[in-house]
Amino acid sequence: MGELMSDREIEHAIGKLNKWSLQGDGIEKRFKFASFTDSIKFVNLVADLAESKHHHPDINIRYRNVEIILSTHSQNAVTQLDTELAAAIDLISIAE
Repeated sequence: MGELMSDREIEHAIGKLNKWSLQGDGIEKRFKFASFTDSIKFVNLVADLAESKHHHPDINIRYRNVEIILSTHSQNAVTQLDTELAAAIDLISIAE
């Protein structure tokens, strides 16, 4: 379980990330890919990464568009686990 972050800590952390934003009790980012197949490849990479970190995002797939929402469900809030996973997801992104 991650430690809760203050709003200021969250804003500071997402300021270091690439296009993530605070939405409600989570942080989110939308990715757009060249094809549906590329979207699914990306989601599979995210799934493997999330599984290795034992921290799982909400993922919405709409054809070439993928939305990742990170929130520590047990806390109903953003924790350091979320911002760390967001940074790791940015490293594997093959989005346009």
